Amino acid sequence: MLLEICANSYQSAKNACDAGAHRIELCQELSVGGVTPSYGLLKQVIDNLRISVFVLIRPRGGNFVYSEDEFEIMKHDIQLCKELGCQGIVSGVLNADKTIDLRRTKELVDLSRPLKFTFHRAFDEVVNPKEALEQLINLGVERVLTSGQKQSAELGIDLLKELHELSKGRIMILAGGGINSENASKFKEIGLKEIHASASSQLEEKDSLFSVPLTASDPQKIKAILNVIN
Repeated sequence: MLLEICANSYQSAKNACDAGAHRIELCQELSVGGVTPSYGLLKQVIDNLRISVFVLIRPRGGNFVYSEDEFEIMKHDIQLCKELGCQGIVSGVLNADKTIDLRRTKELVDLSRPLKFTFHRAFDEVVNPKEALEQLINLGVERVLTSGQKQSAELGIDLLKELHELSKGRIMILAGGGINSENASKFKEIGLKEIHASASSQLEEKDSLFSVPLTASDPQKIKAILNVIN
């Protein structure tokens, strides 16, 4: 089973690499669910770490319905990721009615080639997940990151199992949301091949007027998950 770590900083990415994770989803600002990482972070990770890097393409927090200007930013960021040498793109677009924006998502998938494309947790907002899964397969998406439309993947495990069975190997179901060493085996038991976790711990920091809790992927938590799924 493959473990993808959601890395929100260079330190998180390095910790994931050193601990033996198979892949990272690189992003920033996990407090809003993650946004596209900066050019500097991308280059530092890709140039210095030996790990597969998938990059979150999300121009802001909030919903997944984007203006034309925001969509152009996303396309520019994908092109940059290709030039820098990352291995995959994590993105997606919804319509206001919580269906997949097929035209725009297809444009992102096509632009990302030959990189692998993961449709991110916008999937957990769609009104008909089974129909949406077939649409993503038809668009050529390689995997979908989902918690099974629940607060955590453990709570959504029934839908995750159902989606995995419906996929028939045509798309990878990447379970994510609250996965740790205590529940990771449950996803292996239902036949999933990949899981996604932040495996993070809060870092101590000095008091600051502008400070927010700093977190980073924890090597010990990553190793504990790997020990369970290997």
